[in-house]
Amino acid sequence: MATFLPLLTEENSPLFHALNRIGPIILDAQQSVPLPESPQHSCLLLNQTSPVDPQDIASWLDEGVEKVIVPLVSVKDLVGVIPSERLILLLDVANVSAFSDKIRNGVSGVLLKTPSIDLDIISSVSKFFTGSAIYVLSSSGSLPTPGNIRELQSIGATLVLPESQLTLEATSTTKLNVADAFMALLVSDRADGLFPTVVSSQTGHSLGLVYSSRKSIKESIITGKGVYQSRKHGLWRKGETSGATQDVVRIRVDCDSDSLEFRVIQHGAGFCHLNRQSCFSEASGLPALERTLKSRRDDAPEGSYTKRLFNDAKLLQSKIMEEADELCRAETKEEVAFEAADLLYFALTKCLASGVSVADIERSLDRKAKKITRRPGNAKPQWTQKEPNQTLAPAPAAPARPVKIDADGPIKMRTSDLSAVSSEERAQLLCRPVLKSDEMIEKVKPIVEAVRLRGDEALLEFTAKFDKAQLTSSVIFPPYAPETMQIEENVRKAIDIAYANIHKFHAAQTNSSTLIVETMPGVVCSRFARPIARVGLYVPGGTAILPSTALMLGIPAQVAGCKEIVLATPPRSDGSISPEVMYVAHLVGASAILKAGGAQAVAAMAYGTKTVPKVDKIFGPGNQWVTAAKMLVQNDTDALVSIDMPAGPSEVLVIADHTANPAFVAADLLSQAEHGVDSQVVLVAINLTPEHLAAIEKEVDDQAHALSRVDIVRQSITKSIIVKASSTEEAIAFSNDYAPEHLILHLENAGEKIAHIDNAGSVFVGPYTPESCGDYASGTNHTLPTNGYARQFSGVNTLSFQKHITSQEITAAGLGSLGPVVATLADCEGLQAHANAVRIRMRESANK
Repeated sequence: MATFLPLLTEENSPLFHALNRIGPIILDAQQSVPLPESPQHSCLLLNQTSPVDPQDIASWLDEGVEKVIVPLVSVKDLVGVIPSERLILLLDVANVSAFSDKIRNGVSGVLLKTPSIDLDIISSVSKFFTGSAIYVLSSSGSLPTPGNIRELQSIGATLVLPESQLTLEATSTTKLNVADAFMALLVSDRADGLFPTVVSSQTGHSLGLVYSSRKSIKESIITGKGVYQSRKHGLWRKGETSGATQDVVRIRVDCDSDSLEFRVIQHGAGFCHLNRQSCFSEASGLPALERTLKSRRDDAPEGSYTKRLFNDAKLLQSKIMEEADELCRAETKEEVAFEAADLLYFALTKCLASGVSVADIERSLDRKAKKITRRPGNAKPQWTQKEPNQTLAPAPAAPARPVKIDADGPIKMRTSDLSAVSSEERAQLLCRPVLKSDEMIEKVKPIVEAVRLRGDEALLEFTAKFDKAQLTSSVIFPPYAPETMQIEENVRKAIDIAYANIHKFHAAQTNSSTLIVETMPGVVCSRFARPIARVGLYVPGGTAILPSTALMLGIPAQVAGCKEIVLATPPRSDGSISPEVMYVAHLVGASAILKAGGAQAVAAMAYGTKTVPKVDKIFGPGNQWVTAAKMLVQNDTDALVSIDMPAGPSEVLVIADHTANPAFVAADLLSQAEHGVDSQVVLVAINLTPEHLAAIEKEVDDQAHALSRVDIVRQSITKSIIVKASSTEEAIAFSNDYAPEHLILHLENAGEKIAHIDNAGSVFVGPYTPESCGDYASGTNHTLPTNGYARQFSGVNTLSFQKHITSQEITAAGLGSLGPVVATLADCEGLQAHANAVRIRMRESANK
């Protein structure tokens, strides 16, 4: 809120700087006053009798002038052309007459020129302009006082003071001190008369809360330095002893005139006495990135990637163009946010390399926001020309996607007929969206490397950054406190039943006996299983509650006999783990719980830290960061860790014939579609009538609209497909080629078709076997191969947590028969020592 508005007509740099700190400045267009810099907020006074060209007005506003003050002769031509919030009417109180609604509604304020400060006249004129700001410029020779400022504010008017009446010196009979005028409206509600003061960075991020006195405010306005009032030690000139000084950019009064905001440029270690930027928390967003990039620029060794980015303009240009292209190609909300962040990273690198700060960028954005003329909006020719044909390595194409998703239309799948598509089109139907695994691995590398090198310290930092949880330790060990496992009784019973079913099925998969085969007389070979000693189980979490995944991973590890079971799951913002997951961890005998998620959790389990046990194999689903980190660490020989399988978006393929219940089919499709916008849903319809297919589509639309995650379903279903098949054999052949994570058979005599299924993560047979049962409690495992990997991988099972060791024992007689065969083959391969290991034994046996 402006206490008063200064009108500049003469050059006075010190006065200008002080006024620029405390509010808008009026510039007289008829006075050519050289300014040391552009005002932060300015109005332009056009006091002339001839009309003003609207183009000139638009040009001034585009250049950053916030408002123009024009006489009635010009306002008539500007109303409707210039936005009302940018127009102020200049009016001589002696010539006030009736005004049309067009004039009243076409301006946002009135500047009254009066011979004296007459509150009654000003009030009466202001009634013509209800809702508009009223400014008063008196031509009286007497100096206005702070009391006049308060009186005008009481009737909703603001005083305009020519700079000839203002001074940085003490108030006199001819001039009013700038700070005295600014503080005219300030009223403290405190017994000590101080004013609470929020100190913020240039970009508006809070640095701390202090107190100001009239004396400290006056010194800050005049000197431009951060000066406050200590409640214990008196006047406090910020940084006077520590060096962490401040340059005051702007001082604002709040709407109640009892507190202040100082916008400052903070120097030194920061505002806080703990040598931090802020008393509340470290900076986030663009200011945090700016600090990080500055630090990296200053400290990066020669030849490093960071140094090259700052020194190699062509490399940086390539990265900016690369990230801009990826942003343009991004489709989901998560992808757009991710790619936009990457682009901002490299764009800010370019800015810092050119000496441009985030504050500079924001000032430019503010100027753009003030423009009133609009560009045509056409792209430059080089960005509108079609790309020339290029020879690229062939890549699997994703199914064609609709141009636009109708937010109000029915939720429908696309339809293809296998009898009408070419072999190339059929291959396209089998493809999933291309996963950018290489790009994601590059993005998780810094996280994984930080945890590998700095261990617990980096782990805690990433948990605070990504999971918003402030922890002092990332690991908890048994026995687990009972209060951390308190859950509703019905939930506990459900978990217990699911545990029993899953345990029973996975226990049946074990085989403790040793396989022994005598391959020839005196040559005995054997094979036996041993548990993987240390396993890491990743359970997605944070705001979600996923005890089912903890069951699916923990039970087979327990059944297999793994000695150490480390369960990793993101903590909630208060640092706790959901009690349901804690209860399952207790049931499966977890030896440690790692309160961390994402790539940092994977890295901690792969390499180990001072507190996190290292594991030998990592299991579990997760987002693209988790998947990329798993793929990265399994290829690092320093980690010596393996993973369960590659992972991708959840998927289901449903095969339905004339016996299928439309409601059941639709429910099964939606149960996977709600997982995420990238979920894959396929219905293979065998000779269904148009009426039957329409009934399924109607059920999909009706059921989808009843779901809380309908917005997600709308996107995933619209990108999914119905494939028409002419026979059960054709449908199963398509499914085997697709290799789905979940395969549901709504078929007549469905059980008889299992023998023909070659590729699938898990199969759900018949109308009363929803995929949800496998997800939670039937007994099978829900951690399954996706993205077509069911051709090569099995779902998680007990054997996943074991490895098999072979042994052989050969007698002297056995070696007599087998030795010549081995020696001959070794000679054939040119491995003399191999052959010698056999012959030396055979000679000794022959000499006995």
